[in-house]
Amino acid sequence: MSHDTLPRRPVRAPKPPVTSGPAHRRRHWTRRPNPLAGLGSVIWLAVVIIPIYAMITTSLTSQDKALGHNALKPPTDPTLENYDIVLHSGFGHLLTNTVTVAAAVVAIVLVLCVPLAYVAVRSRGFWSSAAFRLFLLGVAIPAQAVVVPLYLMIAKLDLYDSLLAIILPTAAFAMPVSVLVLTGTMRDISEELYEAMALDGASPTRMLFQLVIPVTKGGISTVVIYSALQAWNGFLFPLIFTQSDGPRVLTLGLFNYVSEFGVNIPALLASVVLSGIPIFAVYLVARRALVGGLMGVGGK
Repeated sequence: MSHDTLPRRPVRAPKPPVTSGPAHRRRHWTRRPNPLAGLGSVIWLAVVIIPIYAMITTSLTSQDKALGHNALKPPTDPTLENYDIVLHSGFGHLLTNTVTVAAAVVAIVLVLCVPLAYVAVRSRGFWSSAAFRLFLLGVAIPAQAVVVPLYLMIAKLDLYDSLLAIILPTAAFAMPVSVLVLTGTMRDISEELYEAMALDGASPTRMLFQLVIPVTKGGISTVVIYSALQAWNGFLFPLIFTQSDGPRVLTLGLFNYVSEFGVNIPALLASVVLSGIPIFAVYLVARRALVGGLMGVGGK
């Protein structure tokens, strides 16, 4: 029998890929709508948006109509008089002081915490590990518990009623969390990258500036926003450690609209709106880096 007359086996079509595995089920699950999550998101959005909307509408209402005004309704006769009052009552001075305090706190935290976190991650010594754990005890110490010793220290250093009296304690209380975030992001850096730079003859300082800092931009952005928020929203230290109008910041400036005979609620809320715009803009710019750094993946 010749080869031409041999029966040929039928050509089988390739089997379709199996789509019932875990990966397919996981992918299908992620595409499935989640009504409960959507409802929770809407409720949370309403919780956040409604107070902001009420604050803005009240700030656009005149003072004589503020008490009888429904904050959830748009003002019938909106006015910018309250914003004019705020801008002509020393708001620029308060804003300048607050920006100065926030910038100084961020600078101090970055200069001290980045090298400290780098040493804590790269050093394997007992003393460095013990110092790192001791340093993180600051997370568990509330500012209210040490305000009296801080007041005595600032008075002894002749720093009372100055911006340094606000900057130094605020930076100190922002450092523990900042170190914790930075160490988490720096541990994501692969050991092979350090070894490759070491083979090229790089010193630890060069590794810090050419490898660690560029790779951990997410964690550094998180620390910048966190420390800036601590300085911007701080109230206890400005209240205790300052007295005159010279070093007054925005949080204390709100008392300008509280008098013996009443409270100018629309002007107070207008001041809150204006003071929240700068830090909200910073958050919008770096919100992804902030979330990534807090999740511990900022270095990736």
